[in-house]
Amino acid sequence: MIKKIPILDLKKQIAPIRKDLNRAIKDVIDNTAFIAGRQVECFEQEVSKYCNVKYAVGVSNGTDAIKLALIASGVKSGDGVICPAFTYYATAGAIASAGAIPVFADIYPDTYNISSLSIEEVLRRKKKLRIKAVVPVHLYGQCADMDNILEVARRYKLKVVEDTAQAFGAEYKGKKAGTIGDCGAVSFFPGKNLGAFGDAGMVLTSSKIIDEKLRILRNQGNKTKYHHLVVGYNHRLDTIQAAVLNVKLKYLDSWNKRRQGNARYFNQQLKGLEIQTPFVPKYTTHIYHQYVLRLNGPSKELVEHLINKGIDSRVYYPLPLHLQECFRYLGYKKGDFPESERAAEQTLAIPVYPDLTKRQMDYIISSIKEFLQ
Repeated sequence: MIKKIPILDLKKQIAPIRKDLNRAIKDVIDNTAFIAGRQVECFEQEVSKYCNVKYAVGVSNGTDAIKLALIASGVKSGDGVICPAFTYYATAGAIASAGAIPVFADIYPDTYNISSLSIEEVLRRKKKLRIKAVVPVHLYGQCADMDNILEVARRYKLKVVEDTAQAFGAEYKGKKAGTIGDCGAVSFFPGKNLGAFGDAGMVLTSSKIIDEKLRILRNQGNKTKYHHLVVGYNHRLDTIQAAVLNVKLKYLDSWNKRRQGNARYFNQQLKGLEIQTPFVPKYTTHIYHQYVLRLNGPSKELVEHLINKGIDSRVYYPLPLHLQECFRYLGYKKGDFPESERAAEQTLAIPVYPDLTKRQMDYIISSIKEFLQ
């Protein structure tokens, strides 16, 4: 009898590295440098090296990472910022919390990432709005079509802040996700491929000016204690979270490879069925933060079937952002972004985490086949 299969099993991930994690946390406790301890700088340096980017700035979470990246890039209150209609709330929420206006664009139906064609259409349509930036989301673990996005951004003089919350470790034509635009915002929420023991985030950039602004903005607007240069925020990365992430970063690539292996197995076993497995363009690698399937019709019944079988299946995301109550003031309506709306109705995610056993994967596959037949 197969026990319930969760969408992610952190207990299995933590168990083999528990001693190292305990040691790292104890070191922070013993030194009592809970804010701005040496582990924060150490983690920033390790991420900078891992991503081959000049600067990595630890912050409080992924949402604040997007907000700070936008502000440090020169986005001001009332400016428009383009982002996909099909993604998690935090992308648009961060734009709004920076005082800017979320401007939605549609996605490509195969990758679920923002469409450069839709970005350009939005820019032509919203000429009266002062659009200053675009936030492409690397959804589910693979990179958006950055060459075309950057080309559009150059023509319209837009800053590019990559939302790398779900794709830390993925690569676009040999470059790490988050290092291609002006900035990359990273989330280390516990459920991410590299997750902290609470909220944590980071901004990646190769701009010295942006790096200096970020470090001031995250720390109450001061460079020297009690001397505040700007109105800043309390958006620092906690030392304990940095210590945990320092330990886990060493395992990220091996964990991602196991996710990729699991995805390949699902792809092989589900081939030829009336269900779409993930499409991965040649320009990007996929680290499968989520393994997302698509039906030709609504996915709701398959989700319910899998849940009844003890398999944690979910829809990421069931209601596109332009139809969310909190963004009603923006004036969008149903039908504005048809690809986003179809994806919300037809997709579902199944477990793909590194510690899945073959027996568990075979059970998931047989349960999907049972439903389709």
